[in-house]
Amino acid sequence: IHFNFKTKPMKNKLYCLICLLLVKSILISCNEPSSKKNQNNNKLDEKQNEPELVLNVNLANESDLVGLGLSSDLVNDILANQPFLNFSNFILLLDANKNEELFRKVFLPLNLNTANESDFHMIPGVGKKMAHEFVEYRPYSSIEEFKREIGKYVDDSEVFRYLNYVFVPVELNTSKESDIKNLPGVGNKMAHEFIEYRPYKNITQFRREIGKYVDEKELNRLERLVYLKEN
Repeated sequence: IHFNFKTKPMKNKLYCLICLLLVKSILISCNEPSSKKNQNNNKLDEKQNEPELVLNVNLANESDLVGLGLSSDLVNDILANQPFLNFSNFILLLDANKNEELFRKVFLPLNLNTANESDFHMIPGVGKKMAHEFVEYRPYSSIEEFKREIGKYVDDSEVFRYLNYVFVPVELNTSKESDIKNLPGVGNKMAHEFIEYRPYKNITQFRREIGKYVDEKELNRLERLVYLKEN
């Protein structure tokens, strides 16, 4: 842009205004790619920081397991042995296949109040110190208590990740409906049925009443998640 300083003041102001607008336009265009790049990087960071979801081996179907890249033999063995009622049976079946990478994909949730401390070591990213903390705060009355206590040591996303690997069993006659809904694979309808048949005198009664809605395998899986206080 050529400025003629002999022009009238009004023209000089007009030229200056045009020049400023051009400079501003250039600066904006230069900053846009960087801004978009930062936005893309932020989205990528958010995606990377999303807590991983782990498949509950007792809730998995054939397509779920095949999707994990497991061998057909292992898939068939898992399906044939569902539901796994204790962790040792799950580990025994995996045998040479057990490793941290696999446990990031599929796992049998551990009972926070009864599992061996060594079993917690099987959870990816949980070392001896954290496994000790899991045990230190027993007994847990709810999963919310676990989140609160372990949240003293790790951030929310890590606590959320741990929830893939653990559960707190519910007392059939006294637990809140919200705690029942927090059980793996128990939705609103089933939680309502749990409460509907209270009070339970024994586990046999629980099996009889809830067995009206689910098959034998599912009933066995649900029984692993509950208990009754001794009178």
